[in-house]
Amino acid sequence: MKKNIKIVLEYDGSRYDGWQKQGNTDNTIQGKIEGILKKWSGEEIEIHGSGRTDAGVHARGQVANFHIHTKICQTADEAKQYLNRYLPDDIRVLVAEEMPERFHSRLNAVTKTYSYTVETAARKSVFDRKYVYGLGKTLDVNTMRKAAAELIGEHDFKSFCSNKKMKKSTVRRLDSIEIIEDGSKVTFVYTGNGFLYNMVRILTGTLLEVGLGMRKPGEMKMILNAMNREAAGITAPPEGLFLVNVEYEK
Repeated sequence: MKKNIKIVLEYDGSRYDGWQKQGNTDNTIQGKIEGILKKWSGEEIEIHGSGRTDAGVHARGQVANFHIHTKICQTADEAKQYLNRYLPDDIRVLVAEEMPERFHSRLNAVTKTYSYTVETAARKSVFDRKYVYGLGKTLDVNTMRKAAAELIGEHDFKSFCSNKKMKKSTVRRLDSIEIIEDGSKVTFVYTGNGFLYNMVRILTGTLLEVGLGMRKPGEMKMILNAMNREAAGITAPPEGLFLVNVEYEK
């Protein structure tokens, strides 16, 4: 008999090649966790993440789940304690709980929230170097908010996806985009029902171009209608991006 364990994780993605296990590297978040689970159970255990964060991207609230024999793991808290004992210092399990057998961290997710922080001052703090994009230029925040409003709702976000060979639907729903000023820092907070490959970083890059006067807010609809990656702005660097939270049906 197996338990289905859900865990909530935080991690600093600076030195990892992203969440997803890959054939050409064992330096991934998924790979680190599965390695520890194999050491514990003596068998291969696949862990399912709510989303595949890219290389250099961080998480405050990544959700994942895995199935493990009850003879190995008696309680969810035991899983949390074991993983935290052997995980490196830049990955930590915050919460662990037992879920129904059919629960899946990605398929059952209802909304996800990401944040992206930019430093507009000439230099960013040395303590922010791994977690904030050092743009070093002043932004017109009100103009960016006007552009962001054009992106809210259900749209085909193909123009904001780096995967040009994407065969599945590129329609997603953006519930909100908050743009928050804190001194010289500007943080974009995105909440929606799902995000495409590099979507948050491309949305941010495009809004930054609006804030720099390189684009007008009214261009957002044109970019959406183009359904062409070339129509949108740059892909913002990974270090400013955090997966903040994943919500599920109560």
